[in-house]
Amino acid sequence: MGKIAITALFKPKDGHKDALLDELEKVKEASRKEEGCIQYDLHQSVESNTIFLYEVWKDSVAVQNHIQTVHYKTYRENTEDLLDSREVNKWNFI
Repeated sequence: MGKIAITALFKPKDGHKDALLDELEKVKEASRKEEGCIQYDLHQSVESNTIFLYEVWKDSVAVQNHIQTVHYKTYRENTEDLLDSREVNKWNFI
């Protein structure tokens, strides 16, 4: 099993960008401390309120462990009403 990259695009509802960023910052800081987290970076579009997340994990086990953490589950619950859309993709390194 090799490294896994995860990309996510978040489109916040009108007026909810700052609240979304607050939640994403919390999960970013906690995730970076996890064993198996290689990279976890947030970016905001220069043209819109769209937020891009790029993560790299040691392997699929690290990803599965990540989605079972309290901070991940809290982030998902806290952002549910803040988003117009969330698109997440997982990528194998080649």
